[in-house]
Amino acid sequence: MTALIVCSGSIKDYSHYEKYFKWAKAVICVDGGAKYLRKFGIVPDVLIGDLDSISDEDLDYLVSMNVKIMKYPIQKDMTDTEIAVDYAVDNGFKEIVIIGGIGTRLDHTLANILLVKKLLDKGVKCTLVNENNELTLINDRVEIEKEKDVKVTLLPLTDVVEGITTKGLYYELNCEDIVMGSSRGVSNEFSDDIAEVSVKKGILIVIKSKD
Repeated sequence: MTALIVCSGSIKDYSHYEKYFKWAKAVICVDGGAKYLRKFGIVPDVLIGDLDSISDEDLDYLVSMNVKIMKYPIQKDMTDTEIAVDYAVDNGFKEIVIIGGIGTRLDHTLANILLVKKLLDKGVKCTLVNENNELTLINDRVEIEKEKDVKVTLLPLTDVVEGITTKGLYYELNCEDIVMGSSRGVSNEFSDDIAEVSVKKGILIVIKSKD
């Protein structure tokens, strides 16, 4: 089951996210992400957060639609997004997509990337998505579908990622290691319709990106 978490970062083109709304078995709204759902005419299953960034109009809309609201204090030890992620895991979701989790606040963006790591440790697949990027983490293997004008970047999240092997990418790796801080895996290109990336040890950031 897939849960879609909608945060308040940048979301511009609904058509880019439409497939995720169709896949999702639950839509979890994080605070100010309500402005996008109201604009798109989508009613979430639950609203989570301290409600410090949601407008009165958006809140009234969700209340009128009988959306479950889980309000938390502003002073707390985790972000609204982490609370939403924990909620999804507690409700049995094994795959999570986060949209609006990449925005102008670098601290929040990095925190959300590290949430993907937290989920990986729990055996839950998580993907961060915006109009230009799709980010996930692997500690085993992943298949990546080719898209027009999209490049693939591989970055270590651990001190070293060992035994990286790629297929279907122009610059291939054959059971090679990449250390954290190396830019060797940046901006690779597809050489086949499906690419495969596998690792033997460590955690690898896998990013599909386009300008």
